[in-house]
Amino acid sequence: MTAAPDASPVLRLRDVAKTYGAGEAAVAALTGASLDVHGGEMVAVMGTSGSGKSTLLAIAGGLLAPTSGEVEVAGRPLATLSTRRLAAVRREVIGFVFQDFNLLPSLTALENVALPLDLGGASTATARSEARRALATLGMRERARSFPDELSGGQRQRVAIARAIVGERRLLLADEPTGALDSVTGEHVLEALRERADEGAAVVLVTHDARHAAWADRIVYLGDGRIVDETRAARPESLLSGGVQ
Repeated sequence: MTAAPDASPVLRLRDVAKTYGAGEAAVAALTGASLDVHGGEMVAVMGTSGSGKSTLLAIAGGLLAPTSGEVEVAGRPLATLSTRRLAAVRREVIGFVFQDFNLLPSLTALENVALPLDLGGASTATARSEARRALATLGMRERARSFPDELSGGQRQRVAIARAIVGERRLLLADEPTGALDSVTGEHVLEALRERADEGAAVVLVTHDARHAAWADRIVYLGDGRIVDETRAARPESLLSGGVQ
């Protein structure tokens, strides 16, 4: 059952712009983008290559500073945070899922998933317990002792998602998370993200595939760095059958 969206957004973007370079070489990746994403909802971001999707996601997660505009995550204006506090927000509040997994090869699946909690100062027992719970959610608890090179691509991606959801993450950002996966494994990954939104997290999914976007509650379309359109489902449950209304 889908959780009711929170009254205040977990992610808030207001008139966000990002320009790379200067002068005649300047390139506007984003121009005046505004977006709210609440807990309990999943928003898909679509657009052609170069439309600004990955830039928007990086700014939303505090990995990239905007040229102008405001970004808030869980009520925290990111521009006001010190480098140390921003790193803590990225570690404790935001979960990232990337196409290339970004798992540390020298750590087991369990250690990779527990890493954000270890870095945050959690006890070893707590970090491992939470990591096992997250792995179990993705059907990977039995592979907890495996190293990344002992896992298939789909299994590595599920470990990466477990790392993204471990602890009390309120915002999940996924950049083409199924791009390197077969269709069946990709569906499992999307189902896991959908379930996390249903449990109350705010989820933003960047995708080029309309079938994947159909797992979301809303679809936002980017064009030339601007949000040019948005589709909202009349009934969120209808999206799970693949039909966008």
